[in-house]
Amino acid sequence: MPIPDTQKALVLPAKQADFVIHSISVPKPGPGQLLVKIHAVALNPVEWKIQKTGIIVHEFPAIIGMDIAGTVEKLGDGVEHFTLGDRVVSEGQFAIPHAGFQQYTITNADVTAKIPDSVTFEQASTIPVGLVTAALGLFTPTVPTGSDFGSAGLQAPWQDSGHGAYAGKPFLIFGGASSVGQYVIQLAKLSGFSPIITTASLHNADLLRSLGATHVLDRKLSLEQLRQEIAKISTGALDIIYDAVSLPDTQLAAYELLAPGGTLVLVLYPAIPTERLQQGKNVVKAFGQANLPEENRVVSAKLFSKLTVWLEEGMIKPNRVEVLPGGLEGILDGLDRLRNNRVSGVKLVAHPQETV
Repeated sequence: MPIPDTQKALVLPAKQADFVIHSISVPKPGPGQLLVKIHAVALNPVEWKIQKTGIIVHEFPAIIGMDIAGTVEKLGDGVEHFTLGDRVVSEGQFAIPHAGFQQYTITNADVTAKIPDSVTFEQASTIPVGLVTAALGLFTPTVPTGSDFGSAGLQAPWQDSGHGAYAGKPFLIFGGASSVGQYVIQLAKLSGFSPIITTASLHNADLLRSLGATHVLDRKLSLEQLRQEIAKISTGALDIIYDAVSLPDTQLAAYELLAPGGTLVLVLYPAIPTERLQQGKNVVKAFGQANLPEENRVVSAKLFSKLTVWLEEGMIKPNRVEVLPGGLEGILDGLDRLRNNRVSGVKLVAHPQETV
């Protein structure tokens, strides 16, 4: 089927405006890029925050959405290892023409991976933001001086020296049932950490154990109760804690449990009271964007180069999926549900091609 000249897109016309569906041009890929027909796009909490609070995106009209799965429709100059019709997954950007809340998008080939036959478009679309945020927060070797994001700087499991490198060391995750938390668990397992302890609602315990968690603790436990339960599991120092929730109370609890000299990775900006800070405990904020800055792009390219094999071998498992009806229109209800905390243990996914 020929590529159309126009497509449907869910457009944010102005800061904090209501979304509207418009017809816009189908973009053309530049060097090193792919034109992808989007078959599934997954939703993230940051997207309702952009629309309701006006953060991050400052040029309008805008298209957002980052979790993209679809088929390759056109190759830019210099692209290798992809052919027309390939099923692929990639992380978009909050910018026209690279965003996901539309029917066609442009992706950078080096941070795009083929989807194995065993994984659906819907499942694949749950991967990019969650996995990239998890990986960059753990494995980016260096970040630019003065950046407001950072990393634990661990050896990455896609390197021979990093696979299983942390055997016998305990790892703690707050919010293991979140999309990011699920991928943190899996990367911790690939890195050899054990035990892998996570907090979550207990109805998600079986899911999290299937991903690699060895112990699931009730997210409602107090700090002192968490301390007692963790002590029963491991006497090892908690040198790495990943807080995939990063609300003020979880940040403080994680920080108190962190060993001196250890690193706490957050997905939101630090909110630990100044009077509780201790010298030697490191706190960093992950920035889950594969395409930029250059340090992220380099690390993410290595991650995406391994992703197809990891999916084929079941070493990385996608999030559970709930499909939203109504194409791009269905995204509106999905974002409202995310805003009102009415989603647990699944990733909401829309089908842009079903847009009326």
